[in-house]
Amino acid sequence: MNRPFVFINVAMTADGKIDTFQRKGAAISSPRDKQRVDQLRAEADAVMVGGRTLLGEDPKLTVKSEALQEERVRRGLTPNPIKVGVVSQAQFNSHSKFLREGGGRVVIFTTQRTSNEQFALLRSLGVDVFLHDGERVDLRAMMQTLHELGIRRLMVEGGATLNFELIRLGLADELYAYVAPMIFGGETAPTLAAGSGLERSAAVRLQLIHAESWEDGGVLLQYKIERAV
Repeated sequence: MNRPFVFINVAMTADGKIDTFQRKGAAISSPRDKQRVDQLRAEADAVMVGGRTLLGEDPKLTVKSEALQEERVRRGLTPNPIKVGVVSQAQFNSHSKFLREGGGRVVIFTTQRTSNEQFALLRSLGVDVFLHDGERVDLRAMMQTLHELGIRRLMVEGGATLNFELIRLGLADELYAYVAPMIFGGETAPTLAAGSGLERSAAVRLQLIHAESWEDGGVLLQYKIERAV
């Protein structure tokens, strides 16, 4: 397989929302789930987010636990995994937490829609920038590049459009979903997967491989992503 093993991780409400209609990165994970996510990050070679999450929320994507960071170092790794951003038109500010926090390697995949000023900023901060032709990043080519960079286990933390495209293209292997005991509602609130959508005949099947019911009222589900039915 000429790409990393890819797993998507989401926290969502019981009605499938990963944020409110306000799209400000509403808290969904419980304290226990935050620890689980930290463990997943520590076990990954890289953590990836899409453009809306990247620019709208400016996530740090770092390992929070010092013990987990130290464990990575003992394995000959950097304290934090590589951070990967996929964005058609990069619009970072010079104080971006994504670019500056954690001290690790940062990789950006973007297109010619990104300005020369943005390229200059990214390169001044030591970011590895990969430029793709067209209006959107070629996700298949991106995965091959990540494999060539030595990334074997890739964690994806959204958002909905990136999740959908990876699943649609057969580029994702597993899905972890923490289902929180709450309802957001809202027709415009984002769900786990967005994008153009699929007809029923092209639906992607999921095989449940693990499930846990937690004392916080949430449920953790782990699926293997199969192909269209």
